[in-house]
Amino acid sequence: MSCILLVEDDKNLRYLIKRKLEEKKYIVDEASEGEEAIRKLKEKCYDIVLLDIKLPDMDGLEIVKEFSKTEPKFIIITGYGDIRTAITAVKYGAYDFIQKPFNFDLLEVSIEKALKEKKLEEENKALKSFLFKKEEDYFLETRSPKFKEVLETAKRVAPTDLPVLIRGETGVGKEVLARFIHSVSDRKDKPFVVVDCTTIPEHLFESELFGYEKGAFTGATQRKIGLVELANKGTLFLDEIGDMPVSVQSKLLRFVETKRFRRVGGLKDVEVDVRIISATNKNLEQLIAEGKFREDLYYRINAVELEIPSLRERKEDIPLLVEFFLKKFGKKISRQALNELINYSWEGNVRELKNIIERAAILSTSEYVDEAICLKKKNVSCIENMMNKLPSLEELELMYLEFLYKKFNGDVDAIAQILGCSRRTVFRKLKNLRERKVNFKNTTLL
Repeated sequence: MSCILLVEDDKNLRYLIKRKLEEKKYIVDEASEGEEAIRKLKEKCYDIVLLDIKLPDMDGLEIVKEFSKTEPKFIIITGYGDIRTAITAVKYGAYDFIQKPFNFDLLEVSIEKALKEKKLEEENKALKSFLFKKEEDYFLETRSPKFKEVLETAKRVAPTDLPVLIRGETGVGKEVLARFIHSVSDRKDKPFVVVDCTTIPEHLFESELFGYEKGAFTGATQRKIGLVELANKGTLFLDEIGDMPVSVQSKLLRFVETKRFRRVGGLKDVEVDVRIISATNKNLEQLIAEGKFREDLYYRINAVELEIPSLRERKEDIPLLVEFFLKKFGKKISRQALNELINYSWEGNVRELKNIIERAAILSTSEYVDEAICLKKKNVSCIENMMNKLPSLEELELMYLEFLYKKFNGDVDAIAQILGCSRRTVFRKLKNLRERKVNFKNTTLL
């Protein structure tokens, strides 16, 4: 239910409007004066403020000026002689104005439109923080019978809403498969939201997942939409769910069962429609036995289980993957170097292969990347192997810049601090790196 603050000095009119709104299941607080309204706006988060401009103690425009750029949508209630003032209020940021006397149906329509716009603004604001600006390229062509079977199963379950659990070692492409399922489902045009369970601190997990209300804790100056709500109508991807704190698992279980949750500090349930895909590189059965993972949650998220084979188990795909990773750089690889890659033990799986090929493509000075391929071999470090190829100082700098970019996920401030230079210098160097045909993700290169 949405919360509305009704600011009207006419007691009888205030009573009638409140009764009508409560019949429509809105939560309504009242204020008869401006100072009272300001106090309530500072103490509580409202979705809509119905504001009479002519108040006993102040001009309602002062309230609009102070609060219209924060959370609530202001709908101005005005008399015939106040139309010009109401138009000024709209210029200050008020959403709409209703002229007295008015039909309640007209007011209800205005409120519903304002709520829809407010929800869209909140989602867009949050999406800028949590969603990838550009999805990772993914490549799922395979010659492996085992992986073909996994992909066929994924295609069959994609149109359903069954929860999927993807298992596999680090770097096999669990998120890639999850994105593929989303892309061929009926939800493909809706959000794909990633919850990285390895990076969210336990004390912040609930608020990140479900959001919070204004005033829920110190520093909660406005309502925040959580990742679950952002994924409404789309897919929620719980990456490395085995690392989710037990304290949060019970709340997730309730959400999975009911599709309802409550924001931190909230008093009402929020209902959303999401498809849940989870992934793990851990043995969940063992975690259950150790009391580190809830068994009931395990069965809820595991309606369909997909296990991605390691790259060591599908080496026939290495030539396909290498060709795909090299394509965007316009580089080639010799048969001899390719055989070396096929015979290598890929502990880091596809991710390790991708990093090695892209690094080689950046550092190679010829059409072929052979000379810049760096594989970790016994008694020979990658640094020593790379130095034997005598790279230039510029090549070494670009290689280190690429490493920092990936390590800090494009955080320019962190990179600048490590390099001991300005943000502008980092942007310039990244631009130089991009010009060498590096396709970075989630960046704002100048």
